[in-house]
Amino acid sequence: MKNVTDSFVSLGHWPSAGSFGFNTDILATNPINLSVVLGVLIFFGKGVLNDLLDNRKQRILSTIQNSEELRRGAIEQLERARARLRKVEMEADEYRMNGYSEIEREKVNLINATSDSLEQLENYKNETLHFEQQRAINQVRQQVFQQALQGALGTLNSCLNSELHFRTISANIGILGSIEEITD
Repeated sequence: MKNVTDSFVSLGHWPSAGSFGFNTDILATNPINLSVVLGVLIFFGKGVLNDLLDNRKQRILSTIQNSEELRRGAIEQLERARARLRKVEMEADEYRMNGYSEIEREKVNLINATSDSLEQLENYKNETLHFEQQRAINQVRQQVFQQALQGALGTLNSCLNSELHFRTISANIGILGSIEEITD
């Protein structure tokens, strides 16, 4: 191995007198080497690079296509969601208005029912008062009648003697007899 490296090193010391050899001057040989390497890479790597770029281009295009389809789908979903939202908002407004109307109707019905109940209670109260007044009046009448009757009986008993008593009984029997004849 030492012989191989020595031969390269010794080649570098040859004088460049029109013969073929290695130029060890880095500044002079670097652009040439780079252009040769680039030329070989372009010539042989052109197909591979084109294939890689075509594959990358196809993946980017398919990604863009998928993204566009997803975007269209998202836009459609958004429009459907907006339409549903509008519909739900309209239904909510309708329910709200119907609810307010129903509440107002129930309120009016409740007020009317309460008013009717109060009227009925007032009528019952008035009827009860009238009934109690009539009952009290009847009781007072009965008491007055009983007192008057007792007073009249007391006056009659004190004023009647037996002869007057006998005549009164006879007159009453006569009246009863005439009533019997009429009914027969």
